[in-house]
Amino acid sequence: AKVSNPLSDEFDITNRSVSTKELPQEFTSPPVMEGLLASVRDALGPDARPTPIQALSLKHLVQAERSTTDKYHEYLLASETGSGKSLAYLLPMIQDLKQSELNGTQRRSTDPSAQRRAMNPRAIVLAPTHELSRQLAGFAKELIHNVKLRVLCASRANTSSHKNVSASKMAEALVDDELMFARPGTQHEVDIVVGTPSKVLELMRGRGWDKDPDEQTRRKINVGEPQMGLGDIEWVVVDEADVLFDPDFQEQTRLILSEISAARGHPVPYEPELDLSSTEEEPATTPLEYPFNFILTSATIPSALAAYIDRFHPSLTRLASPNLHKLPSKLKTEFVSWTGGNRDADIEHQLRRVWSTDAEKGQPKSKVLVFCNKSTRVEALGEALREKGIPNVALTKASDSRLRGSNHHLDGFLRVRKSAAAAEEGEKEQEKKTEDAKEEQEDAKEEQEEQETPSVMITTSLLSRGLDFAPDVQHVFIVDEPRNMVDFLHRAGRSGRAGQDGKVVVFVKDKGRGSDKAREVQEKVGALQGRKVRPRRKSFN
Repeated sequence: AKVSNPLSDEFDITNRSVSTKELPQEFTSPPVMEGLLASVRDALGPDARPTPIQALSLKHLVQAERSTTDKYHEYLLASETGSGKSLAYLLPMIQDLKQSELNGTQRRSTDPSAQRRAMNPRAIVLAPTHELSRQLAGFAKELIHNVKLRVLCASRANTSSHKNVSASKMAEALVDDELMFARPGTQHEVDIVVGTPSKVLELMRGRGWDKDPDEQTRRKINVGEPQMGLGDIEWVVVDEADVLFDPDFQEQTRLILSEISAARGHPVPYEPELDLSSTEEEPATTPLEYPFNFILTSATIPSALAAYIDRFHPSLTRLASPNLHKLPSKLKTEFVSWTGGNRDADIEHQLRRVWSTDAEKGQPKSKVLVFCNKSTRVEALGEALREKGIPNVALTKASDSRLRGSNHHLDGFLRVRKSAAAAEEGEKEQEKKTEDAKEEQEDAKEEQEEQETPSVMITTSLLSRGLDFAPDVQHVFIVDEPRNMVDFLHRAGRSGRAGQDGKVVVFVKDKGRGSDKAREVQEKVGALQGRKVRPRRKSFN
């Protein structure tokens, strides 16, 4: 009898990707332009080789030459967590933008009524969270260091909509100076905008655009002027597409795509109430043809996303890595059963067990990322652990620290990337210091940071999407039953990234009501590891 794949009810497991044979084994010029290649090597290291998804991008998306007759492309880049998808789309996008600038081959809107605004970007990258937007913009900054494009991360709080502020001032308020490269005298103030759908819509339509008229009158809200023109946009990337086309985001995502198309003189149909959750065959639909390069990226292809692509983008090319829908190879899984008593105490026990093992091996204290399903649970667990002497960062969607316009609330947990520009400044400073003084300063700083930075971060799925956590985040605890395997893959994938070791600990109910669901989860996790699993549990005893 044929054995069914336990993941087939959640993921599109059909093999419809282009071939992964004869892919580039190195980053070379051509096809990558010299300045961009230097930035890639600076960011990844001189001997870095492309991952499978990056190699697929090099072969199919990176063009050595650019012309005005090139057709726009539709691609899905799908690969496991921590496999370098950001570079896989940023590299061809940045190269194309720079080539069109150098060659004068930009393709602006054919609509004479398209308005110029304070900002007129040529590319938009959509991401589900402000944290991911900032990280992506920071990585883009590293890549554009030599080719001198400009990136705006639309994550800082705007100037208040209650004030009568000009569009240019509103735009200025959004600009993160650390993410901007001055390029005076050129045509485009901003080349690439990275942001969440809600923030991008705010730039497109003006702050307060989504408030109903009664609320605008009652709260004296002035709808701001649009700050961003759409007529020049030739690239739109939907990062974490499995999220941005889910019920929470899809209406905003599709609205952005529709408005850009209209501004470029090629309107497409838009249905606000479209149901994308169904995977059943829908009536015949006219495919959407966007007047820009349309790139989707994701670590999973849920069945609903696959159905949407088949319905509206049947010509889209899928580039998928061989390990799609698999856990990272060096990520181990362990299932632990609740004792039946205090669950907070069970979690504390497991944390101390991790750190005891670290001490026995003479290793630094591991960072642990704990995922809960609800914000109230995050806050309650954070307080319980603090009472037991375990400092932690409890982060929810409403946390005040998320409003500061930076990712400093994730310090000590995110991977620290040092850009070429920052490196150059650092070299100038270091010339003024002796080697001994520098070492003493760094040792003191490391000791201080170790004392100040908690080793535990507790959150919801808010931080499970796309963020590149530091290598010392080697443990992920999943303390609430995952809603589905898409959620599990993203949460577990915050560790074991880019070939690093990692471990995910899943807390399950061993007996009674809910134990059948736990066995189902174990079976599916086994499938994500590429093996058939016989459910086994490890207790605390």
